[in-house]
Amino acid sequence: MVPASGDRRRHPAPAHLRFFHGPMDCGKSTLALQVDHNQSRQGRHGLLVTQGDRSAAPQISSRVGLCRAAIEISTDTDLRLLVRDRWADGHRVDYLIVDEAQFLSPGQVDQLAELVDESHVDVYAFGLTTDFRARLFPGTQRLLEVCDDVQRIQVEVLCWCGLPGLLNARVVDGVMVRSGATVVVADTAPPELPGEGGGTPAVRYQVLCRRHHVRGELGPTAAGPGQLALP
Repeated sequence: MVPASGDRRRHPAPAHLRFFHGPMDCGKSTLALQVDHNQSRQGRHGLLVTQGDRSAAPQISSRVGLCRAAIEISTDTDLRLLVRDRWADGHRVDYLIVDEAQFLSPGQVDQLAELVDESHVDVYAFGLTTDFRARLFPGTQRLLEVCDDVQRIQVEVLCWCGLPGLLNARVVDGVMVRSGATVVVADTAPPELPGEGGGTPAVRYQVLCRRHHVRGELGPTAAGPGQLALP
């Protein structure tokens, strides 16, 4: 008998689809790795998946230095088949860790819900709330619609002004932009020399409070709050 999800096939118990979200730098990947650690140390068997990790490698990586190998998926990946293939190989899958869940298609979110409801696999999804235009990612929107449990990650991220950072800004060659492709993978750290690299635009992301996201202000000006007004 091929194990589907450990003892749950013999003793079905409710599984859950949980979504943890927030702005960049809120620690979602760190939390994903912590949840995996807590689950695995109790003898449960998990599967880690991601797409578009900042490291450009098939892994879940955190800015605090933690990382673990993961399966790189695309918007064409059927997550149900991914799990069923593991079962066919004789492996247990008790839970699924999905990082960068904002990049999921709505259909893939429904696949996760099916794994929870029909196969009793716990799913923990971690992703950004909004894109650089302050709009919900399609994957995030669907997760908010169908998840059993939705939690905003409580690690406080600050805007440069000291207020809570809520929104993600895309910065190209030092200027905040509001148009372009929804998905452009980059980190939050500014390049040492903006624009270097054979004319390739330097892209990074920065977390801002709502007011400064609306204004497009990436830092204090000479006459800005807390600064001397020069004559």
